[in-house]
Amino acid sequence: MSIIQNIREKGTWIIFGIIAIALIAFILQDGVGRNNNNSGITNIAIVNGDPIDKVSFDEKVDLQVQNYASQGVKREQVIGYQYNQEIDLLLYKQEINKLGLSVGTKEISDVLFGTESPFKNEFTDQATGEFKVNDAKNAIAQLKKSKNVEQIKQLEKFYIEPSIENRVRSKYQSLLIKGVQLPKWLADKSIAEINNIASISYVGVSYNSISDSAAKVSNDDIAAYIKKNPAAYQNEETSRSISYVGFNASPSSQDSLAILNQLIALRDEFKATNNEASFLNKAGTDLPFYNSYVSKKTLQIPNKDSILNVGVGNTFGPYIDGRNFTIAKVIGTKSWPDSASVRHILIATVNPQSGQQIRDDSTAKKLIDSIKMAINGGASFEAMVAKYSDDGGSKANGGKYEMFPQAQMTPAFNDYSFDNPVGSKDVVKTDFGYHYIEILKQTPRGPAYKIAYLSKAVLPSTETLNAASTAAAQFATASKDPKSFTANAVKEKKEVFPAANIKANDFEIPGIGESRALVRWVYDNDLNDVSEPFEVGDNYIVALINAEEKKGLMSVEAAKPVVENIIKDQKKAEIIKKTFKGNSLETYAASSNVTIARADSVNFNYSTVPGLGNEPKVVGAAFNKSLINKVSEPFAGNSGVFVVSVNNISAIQSQQDPNLIKDELLNRTRSSFFRSAAGLRKAATIEDNRYKIY
Repeated sequence: MSIIQNIREKGTWIIFGIIAIALIAFILQDGVGRNNNNSGITNIAIVNGDPIDKVSFDEKVDLQVQNYASQGVKREQVIGYQYNQEIDLLLYKQEINKLGLSVGTKEISDVLFGTESPFKNEFTDQATGEFKVNDAKNAIAQLKKSKNVEQIKQLEKFYIEPSIENRVRSKYQSLLIKGVQLPKWLADKSIAEINNIASISYVGVSYNSISDSAAKVSNDDIAAYIKKNPAAYQNEETSRSISYVGFNASPSSQDSLAILNQLIALRDEFKATNNEASFLNKAGTDLPFYNSYVSKKTLQIPNKDSILNVGVGNTFGPYIDGRNFTIAKVIGTKSWPDSASVRHILIATVNPQSGQQIRDDSTAKKLIDSIKMAINGGASFEAMVAKYSDDGGSKANGGKYEMFPQAQMTPAFNDYSFDNPVGSKDVVKTDFGYHYIEILKQTPRGPAYKIAYLSKAVLPSTETLNAASTAAAQFATASKDPKSFTANAVKEKKEVFPAANIKANDFEIPGIGESRALVRWVYDNDLNDVSEPFEVGDNYIVALINAEEKKGLMSVEAAKPVVENIIKDQKKAEIIKKTFKGNSLETYAASSNVTIARADSVNFNYSTVPGLGNEPKVVGAAFNKSLINKVSEPFAGNSGVFVVSVNNISAIQSQQDPNLIKDELLNRTRSSFFRSAAGLRKAATIEDNRYKIY
């Protein structure tokens, strides 16, 4: 196990610094954790009849949370990501099984140790870029010999299984993509179109010439339009909308003053103490005391220069640091390097995850002293690392940690690495055991500071919370339907806010924030119901369910913001066509009191017309050979109604290799054909049970 990596503030605790394959972006959904409404539900989802087991799913989620805890990732964030991963994996697996694709025994070695090895990051020589295959194999063998069930499970879940899944999925994707070909006639036609340009003359009448009041759009118009174009206006899943009012429970000015006075009362004692750790433990602080030094360059704190200028033994503050009032005390200063490289051997006394004792202190001390004596007598440091070190994270690298910054290691390890010159060797005791450390390299030295922070968050008092919660409860009690909800909001001068498009599995509501409990309430109740107060952040929220969008065809209200302008332009086009008459460009122009315009170098490959903008129908007319020296019928474009006359269509000398163009067209066709599992999802029958569980 990588004990040193566990020591690092931002590190991970698995032997190789476990990272989840393909963890690109989390679905940013936060909220509360699991609830008890999941009795009897054993599957997270059922995909085309195949279940995704809840126990296995939760296990994977917990492993992800464990590995990304140092990055502040919450369990609720991982659930959405892992669900999508599992759905896609199962859909691929179903298709792959139909085709009989697999990864053979001999191929597994290439998967794990070939050019796409998941271990490359951990076993690549930074100087040469060489992937140390044998080191990777030896480290894995040592891990398996250790019989550490938890770490072996992590290795399987986060390295081996995803790598095999990726390889077989790659085969499936290659099979599909390579099956897509571009016919020669289509390639030749596309190249000809790319190399053609047209020159046109046209007359256009803008939709802006017709007032909106002359082209009113009714709900019936919208309903008819979306019914005629159903594919473009579909809800992928059910959503609901709410209106809500908030009752502010953030700290009052009196609350802030109370915390400020509390810190001022402790300032002199904080300044006078010689045992900052004990004082802070007794007084309480929101910023843990790091009993070591940090480079001036690395310090990222408010009022940095003012704090450092007070001198050793003095304090600065109280000052505002986010939502806290803070007093900083400069305890000491040293000249330290910013980064250091060391190699070490760890003889562990405890398991950092379980806290269980591995060996007693005296046994560990005797063993590390023997190792020190052996190395001083000429034994190979690397050999001692390989044979004795309990730090799996550095063991495969000869015990080395390369150029790590200050404040990343546990204080005793950190202090020795930065306080002593290059070449120093000695035994250092930390909370995890005994280390024999040799300092290999350091950056030039500069000022570093040990600073203690007495910091307390400004929180709402009991009185503030009670006042807000009471007001919210009274409002909820008096508002049992939409009419009384609106009336009471007006009476109390409360602004009513909308929150739309809330999905059943969301953990966050736009404008409100994290509140899984409120989302569940929205789906556990009916339209026009009013909630009891929900505490969300610094507010108590009372919500009214006012709309629902079912899965399938959008409602008129949902489609209106998009469709209304489309229909309005259609109506304006019909109005324009009634007076836009003629048999030549001149007579058309005269009929609407507009001028004839010209556009040269119109390219079929682009929908933009020089001087006109995005008008694909005009571009299409520009390459209609039947319109050469003739005038089209009026047609509706994006910005108005047009008539077009083609002056000429000509070929240009292309500077591009036709073969390269064909390859690009083929790749574009393949890319559009297969991008993700989205197509498989649309064709699948998926029963999503997350809402019933979390």
